[in-house]
Order: sequence, then structure tokens, then C-alpha cells
Amino acid sequence: MLRLGRREFDAHEPVVMAIVNRTPDSFYDQGATFRDEPALARVEQAVAEGAAIIDIGGVKAGPGEEVDADEEARRTVGFVAEVRRRHPDVVISVDTWRHEVGEAVCEAGADLLNDAWGGVDPKLAEVAARYGAGLVCTHAGGAEPRTRPHRVTYDDVMADILRVTVGLAERAVALGVPRESVLIDPGHDFGKNTRHSLEATRRLGEMVETGWPVLVSLSNKDFVGETLDRPVKERVVGTLATTAVSAWLGAQVYRVHEVAETRQVLDMVASIAGHREPAVARRGLA
Repeated sequence: MLRLGRREFDAHEPVVMAIVNRTPDSFYDQGATFRDEPALARVEQAVAEGAAIIDIGGVKAGPGEEVDADEEARRTVGFVAEVRRRHPDVVISVDTWRHEVGEAVCEAGADLLNDAWGGVDPKLAEVAARYGAGLVCTHAGGAEPRTRPHRVTYDDVMADILRVTVGLAERAVALGVPRESVLIDPGHDFGKNTRHSLEATRRLGEMVETGWPVLVSLSNKDFVGETLDRPVKERVVGTLATTAVSAWLGAQVYRVHEVAETRQVLDMVASIAGHREPAVARRGLA
């Protein structure tokens, strides 16, 4: 059972996490949800399309303008509070590696801290424990926040992913984070080249076998673009193909830009796997 905020999810229940970036320079939408009004509209749309989690980020993942903790908090804390007011039952996640920001957003109502940089600030897990919030434990290959990988190598990329993510998850639980609220993430593109991310996807079942719920953040990433030689705006098909493979291998949570399309893919895979009944089943019965 995965428990986040007020929500509980069965082991075979796929969960959509919708991305809402409070940044003026996000790689995918170049700041479309930087202002409050379009960001709140994005939340409404995502919830209507089937997202159970809203993931709010205040800093672009890649290199760019310097954003300190105060500015990151300014972009996220008030917005978290407003989403909490409008959607009391939605799971609110915040994508941050800083414990100061984690503390502020948990005070404002966040349920989950999405630590995409692999525990670079060890105090973030302590914040999650203190507030009873969930935590995403990600493999970033030891990379510093907002840096791109350069000639990174692994003897065995999945072995490294398992060592790091399971270690972070076990530490979080030891600190007091509820075990049922901890997820592990292979960290596609983070500290990895395209071949590493493809191998991580191919071997995702090894993460699932650890017993920790697995989150994947695949949406329109560079490994999809390089694999198919497509620019950012033409990566949806590749993303959805990777989503289907990940779902078949047992990942549970999907951090995405395209909510409705992802929801359909996940529902279809769940029905093929026998975990979900068809929405309609009339063919051959009339």
C-alpha cells in the first residue's frame, strides 16, 4: 500500500503525477505556468484528466539563472497553500533538494518531497520525517544539482541505482519517514547518458523487486529525444512507449506533462495485465 497525504493506492494501482513548473525557463513549456493563473488552471486540468499528484517545482532542473532558496520558496510556498485550499484531497508534491524549502512547503500543506538530486541535502529527509511527509529517493549519480552529466560511467548502472536509492529509502525510514510513503526513482537523465537511461528502463523490474514503490520521470526527456532524434515538442510518442514498458515492468508513479494520454496508456496496460476491468465490455456479448 502506498500512502501519500489523504490518499492510499493499492500495489497495482498506477498513479499519475502532473508537473507544474513555477519557473520562467522550464525546458518543456518555457514558463507557461510561471504565473499563478495559468498554473492554477493547469492544476485544475490535470486533476480533471486523472492526476492524483501535483508536482510543483520552483527551479529548472538544468543549468540556468541562479535561484536561491528564498526565491525558490517564493515561487512555491504560496502556490502550495492555494492548491491545498482548492484541492484538499489531491496529493501535493514539491520538487526540491533544499531542506529549507522542504520545511516551508510542508508547513503550507505539501504531502510529498520529490528529491530529484539524490539526497545532496541530507536534512531534507529529516524534514519529511518531522512532518510525516512522503519522500522520493532518486539516483542522480552523485551529480550536483542543476549540472549535466559529462562522460559519466558505471560498472553496472542498475546496481548503482539500487545501492543508492534503497540506501536513501532505508535511511529515510530510520529517520522516521513512514515506510508506506517512500518511493524510489531511477533518475532518468540525471547523472546518466542515454544508454544508461535505456538500460535503467529495461531493468526496471529489478527496482520493483526491492518492494519499494517505483516512480519514473520520463516525460519528454533527453534520452527519449536522443533515442528517436526528436526535439522536445516531438517526444510524446517515445515518452508514452517508455511509459507502457515501465508500467508492464511494475513502476507505480509517473511524473508527466501529458496527463490524459498517460492515463490512457496506464489504464490499457493495467487491463492487459489483468489488474483493471475494461471500462466497457460489449463486443461479442450483444
